[in-house]
Amino acid sequence: MNTVVNSVAAEGFGFKLTEEQEMIRQMTAEFADKEIKPFAGEWDIKDHVPMDVLKKMHDLGLTNVGVPAEYGGQGLDNLTRYTVIDEISQRDAGIGTTIVASSLLATDPVMVGANDEQKKWWFGRMLEGAMCGFCLTEPGAGSDALGMSTKCTKDGNDWILNGTKQFITNGGFAKQFTVFATIDKAMGNKGICCFMVDKDFPGVKIGKKEEKLGIRTTSTTEVIFEDVRVPGWMCIAGEGKGTPVLMETLDFSRTAVAGMATGIATGALNAAIDYSNERKQFGKSISSFQAIQFMLADMATQTEAARLLYQKAAWAQDNGLPFKMLSNMAKMYAADTAMKVSIDAVQIFGGYGYVKEYPVEKFMRDAKIMQIFEGTVQVQRMVIGKYLTTAGKYTYTY
Repeated sequence: MNTVVNSVAAEGFGFKLTEEQEMIRQMTAEFADKEIKPFAGEWDIKDHVPMDVLKKMHDLGLTNVGVPAEYGGQGLDNLTRYTVIDEISQRDAGIGTTIVASSLLATDPVMVGANDEQKKWWFGRMLEGAMCGFCLTEPGAGSDALGMSTKCTKDGNDWILNGTKQFITNGGFAKQFTVFATIDKAMGNKGICCFMVDKDFPGVKIGKKEEKLGIRTTSTTEVIFEDVRVPGWMCIAGEGKGTPVLMETLDFSRTAVAGMATGIATGALNAAIDYSNERKQFGKSISSFQAIQFMLADMATQTEAARLLYQKAAWAQDNGLPFKMLSNMAKMYAADTAMKVSIDAVQIFGGYGYVKEYPVEKFMRDAKIMQIFEGTVQVQRMVIGKYLTTAGKYTYTY
């Protein structure tokens, strides 16, 4: 089987995977090849979340890549975390989404804004096996995330939450959520609060399960809050301090999505290479045709560029350098690349690419959401464009 090398960056870029990072990458790949890849197609058809596999991943530490060492985790840096997500998503992006949503997206607000007591509660439960969910999107608040309607009302030392969150990854089985709500929409950014919420708090209800085009091996539901009483100590960063926590969380999460999208592109590319070498037409492998070689050349180049871009964003994060624009660039480019490469893979497979017996139609369906969640690629272009045209903002990061 042909395998595209999961890149060690060019020497001039300034880093390569360390021995430990490469060991973790290989361990993740071996696990995913054995426990995920052979079954992903069946899980997809059945719209099934393999909880037994998630348990095995927990035992290996793969569901807790976001837990810091001081709270009992492995203390992985961002580059290693995103490399793990890349490898998982090459085999199944639904499982990749589940891990990103729990260990990174839902957990990053805790990393960014929580105090020691809050971190001990959150990470301690994760290490015991709790999966997590991130509650931001609402029926009327998508790209305009700060236009949320979920309300938080102070009641003594506690808070009361009311509202409905939509498209919540892991909603069907998460044990704890980070939830964003507003004191009063008229307060704008200054009214946003962030809370840690136990799924078992009275009034937390799981609503409609979404029937999705892709990433069908993850649970996506509504999460409804009806007079949910949250102890005051579970408000992250303090009253009205949720907006900076949210913005920094999304900057981190976009790089994670770029890792997922690059994994999808890599999986589709590898499948297309294998098939083009095996498929015979006019007495020879279709990989010998220049038209196919040109397609594969573009697919491989775009995939490698996407990987290097998310690695650079991770490197900037790990080295305390500005990374907001890099994270937006990485997510935008990798998402578009996943879509294009997977569509081209379907084309190379021809009629077989359109049927579920072969993997590329699933890669194509999984790829589409990468252009939508954690900020659409159109919003990312707006963010990048504004950043570039604001005097004094843009600085190239070496």
